[in-house]
Amino acid sequence: MGDRLRAGIIGAGFIGGVHAHAVRAAGGEVTRVAASRPDRSEEAAARLGAHAGAPSGEAVIDADDVDVVHLCTPNSTHVALARRALAAGKPVICEKPLATTLADAQALAAAADGLVATVPFVYRFYPAAREIRARVAAGEAGPLHLLHGAYLQDWQAAGAPAGWRGDASEGGAHRAFADVGVHWCDLVEFTSGHRITRLLAATAGGGTATTVQFETDTGATGSVVVSQTALGRRNALRISLDGEGAAYRFDQEDPEAVRIGGTDGDRTVHRGSPASSGAAARYSLLPPGHPQGYQDCFNAFVADTYAAVHGDAPDGLPTFADGLRAAALTDAVIRSSDASTWVEVPS
Repeated sequence: MGDRLRAGIIGAGFIGGVHAHAVRAAGGEVTRVAASRPDRSEEAAARLGAHAGAPSGEAVIDADDVDVVHLCTPNSTHVALARRALAAGKPVICEKPLATTLADAQALAAAADGLVATVPFVYRFYPAAREIRARVAAGEAGPLHLLHGAYLQDWQAAGAPAGWRGDASEGGAHRAFADVGVHWCDLVEFTSGHRITRLLAATAGGGTATTVQFETDTGATGSVVVSQTALGRRNALRISLDGEGAAYRFDQEDPEAVRIGGTDGDRTVHRGSPASSGAAARYSLLPPGHPQGYQDCFNAFVADTYAAVHGDAPDGLPTFADGLRAAALTDAVIRSSDASTWVEVPS
C-alpha cells in the first residue's frame, strides 16, 4: 500500500460522488466503481473519475488495485460488504447506518478491531463544531444542563418518493432517525462530552418524524425533533448546548460561526477569528469570508481516515465504534416508540 491510496467506491449515487471528490482531495485516486447494475458501472466510473467500472461490489473489494473500500450502498447491504472488506484486511469507510440491526452493528464493530474502519459523521468536521467542543472541554460554560435542537429536512414532504430508504427491508426501521437523527446525536455527544443514557421517543409519519427526550450520564436533560417532512427545511441540523456560564449554538445551514450566549451578553465567533481555538483552526482550510461547507467536511473526514491508514491517530475520527453507538441509539428509539415508555440506552 503506497502513499497514494487507491479507492474503490461501491454505490454511485449522490453520496458516491461526494466520496469520489473527497478521495481526490485527500490525495488518493479512485480506481474502481461499482454501480447498482454491471451495465451502469462504466458510466458511473466515467462520471466519478474512476479508472474503471466493476461488475459488482464484491469485485471492487477483491481488486488488487483497491487499497480502501468506500461503501455507499443501501443500508441492508452494508454488513456483507463490510465483512468481506475487513476479512481482506482492507480499510473501510461505510456510510451510516452501519447496519439495520443492533446485533449486526455489534458484529461489524467487533470484526473491525485493529483495522481502520470509519463512518462519515462528517458534521464533526465543521470548524464550528470543533470550536464548541474545545470550549466545553476547557470548562468555559461550566456544567452543561440542557442539550437541545433539531434535524429537519423536507425531501419526504407531500408524499415524495423515498426510493430504497422507504423500504424497511432496505433502509431499516424508523428511517428519519436512523438516517439523520443519529447525526444529531453524534454531534451533540461529540461536542458536549455527554452520553445519552435514557430516552423517550415518539415516531410518526411512517418513520419520517421522531421526537426524543433524553437524559445524559452527567445529569443533563435534552430533546431533539427529527423530521424529513418539514416543509422549507432543506438540511436544518441545529444544536444548542446550554451551561451555567455560556450556551453554544450551531446551525449547519449557517455553519461559519458559533453563537455564544453569556451572562454579560451574546457574541459570535466566526471561522478564522483570532478568538478561534487551535482545534477549529486545523479544519479551517480557506481564508475567512470564503465559506466552507458539507463537501469540505467530507474531504476532511476522508483525509483523516487516510491519515489513520498511514499510521496517524487524528483526534475525533468517527469509527465503527461510533457507528455502533448510533445503532444502539436507533434501537432504543425503536423500543421506546413501540412501547411508549422510557428505555435505557446500552453504553
